[in-house]
Amino acid sequence: MSKKLLDKQEIERAIVRISHEIIERNKGVENLCLVGIQKGGVYLAMRLAKKIGEIEKTEIPVGSLDITFYRDDLMIRRQPVVSKTEIPCDVTGKKVVLVDDVFFTGRSIRAAMDAIMDIGRPALIQLAVLIDRGHRELPIRADYVGKNIPTSLDERVEVLLEEDGHEDSVVLMRREDAGAK
Repeated sequence: MSKKLLDKQEIERAIVRISHEIIERNKGVENLCLVGIQKGGVYLAMRLAKKIGEIEKTEIPVGSLDITFYRDDLMIRRQPVVSKTEIPCDVTGKKVVLVDDVFFTGRSIRAAMDAIMDIGRPALIQLAVLIDRGHRELPIRADYVGKNIPTSLDERVEVLLEEDGHEDSVVLMRREDAGAK
């Protein structure tokens, strides 16, 4: 059993709002770099960069970050899937906005911060997420949130995006319906 929480239009509204918030909080886009966490975060980072670029009439560098080998559960994962890390600029001295689709325990974000720090020394790291579902295990918070969706531990939030061949939507599923993810 699944329940649609956001549709295409609501996701687009969240992207527009987060884009404006990023510009406002950073007093423009100077030294700004967006880095999406593989995989859904990369697509969202590209959408944010496009929208920020339209607003500010400039191009924003966008990177992709694979956190597989930084995860604290690497040894218990059966077959980790490794994706590409591509950072188009030197992150040292930059304002880096990490972008992810669903913010849950905070462990993936910790891994992403470790990975970024191995690449360079940013002036600051901020976090933008489409969905914050709660249940934090680490003292990490998002700077920009598309939507807060309280969930139970037996539920899963799936962000489905056009870039992956789906219709844009956010769906809440019971864990047993979500497969073995």
